[in-house]
Amino acid sequence: MNDCDLLVIGAGSGGVRAARLAAAYGWRVVVAECSAPGGTCVNLGCIPKKLLHYGAEYAEEWERAAAYGWQLPAVPRLHWATLRANKDREIHRLNGVYRELLSTAGVQLVEGQARIQGPHTVHIGTTAYTARHILVAIGSEPWVPELEGREHVVVSDALFALPELPARAIIVGGGYIAVEFACILKGLGADTTLVYRGPLPLRGFDTDLRAFLLEQLRAQGIHLCLNAEVAAVTANGDGSRTVQLEDRTLTAELVLYALGRRPRTRGLGLEALGVELSAHGAVIVNDHFQSTVPSIHAIGDAVGRARLTPVALAEAGLLVRSLVSADPCSPLDYDSIPTAVFSHPHMAVTGLNETRAREQHGEIVVRSSVFTPLRYTLGGPPGRALLKIIATTDGRLVGAGMVGPEAGEIMQALAVAVRAGATLDQLGSTLSIHPTLAEEFIDLGNVPYKPMPGDG
Repeated sequence: MNDCDLLVIGAGSGGVRAARLAAAYGWRVVVAECSAPGGTCVNLGCIPKKLLHYGAEYAEEWERAAAYGWQLPAVPRLHWATLRANKDREIHRLNGVYRELLSTAGVQLVEGQARIQGPHTVHIGTTAYTARHILVAIGSEPWVPELEGREHVVVSDALFALPELPARAIIVGGGYIAVEFACILKGLGADTTLVYRGPLPLRGFDTDLRAFLLEQLRAQGIHLCLNAEVAAVTANGDGSRTVQLEDRTLTAELVLYALGRRPRTRGLGLEALGVELSAHGAVIVNDHFQSTVPSIHAIGDAVGRARLTPVALAEAGLLVRSLVSADPCSPLDYDSIPTAVFSHPHMAVTGLNETRAREQHGEIVVRSSVFTPLRYTLGGPPGRALLKIIATTDGRLVGAGMVGPEAGEIMQALAVAVRAGATLDQLGSTLSIHPTLAEEFIDLGNVPYKPMPGDG
């Protein structure tokens, strides 16, 4: 008899969700984890990054407070050790929460490095376990290319435990991790430069939103080196680093490479079993998350279709329901995933961007609005917001985006409308809450949506 029905490798968001759901159906479940429970999201991703983001926002709030009548006694000074320690305390608490979730569900958590030895066999440390099904939910890790001086750079994992903050920082990359950490380090007081090989960061997002956010980054004092490639990084005698670009050199105490993440599948034993992997190590699966070895499945960052915690959770639910019922669920709709970049200001989107909407629907209707949020009108650092909605010519919402304060919170609600196929008429006829940022979306719905000069 097998030791369990399902053996999950990885106690991150997706792995824990799959384990708990399977246990709720009466399956015997074992979870293998070689690090702290919670995965990347809890330990080295979403949660600690958002806490640092909140910390960085206080610098601007302090500056803006004077316009609201607060008499500031002194120039504020960040005590990095306090923020770091409080962040660590919260992460440790969440590790305990994840352990409790597994224990309460009746899932056995085994701490140790897992290696798959056969279609139904996994070694965790020196102990062999057999299982009807094996789930790879191992997550991902930062990637640094082959580069002269790559030993002198750090990846995002290291930023959460820095002994002290740098006076100057260089961020190499243009994805959401690079942009978010550029804003965090700038907000915490570092003179920050973002180096990106293309003309606009955040490839894949709506072009209007990307261009607008770029101007907001520049306005807050982040230095931008666009269309730039790094040739080498060298260490200096004073502890600083020099980054050599094609046309200039940059110097900082910290150089962060944020060029994306790759699945942590190396050394897991998958190739030897005939499990097909992509060139970057992602497990190739079908619509029901089954690999080329029928008893081995994969979800989340190990698959890499969309490296987002809610996606891993959704994939876990679909997988377990398919396994338990032996009736595959409908494939996950990856076109309607809402997501946010916790830059400063935030950028959030849902549904299709303008380019993809045109590809799928041809003629479309686009409405947008740029304005100064009420919060920013009394003084302090300048700030603007951009709101955008995209609809078919018969008025059905297919996408929306926003750059501005609390964009993630607002877009989460609007994602329901897009997902449900709401129309511009329905959006515009909804009573708004005034004065709020979100009511601007209602106003966009009030604009006649029949094709007009300038539409699309």
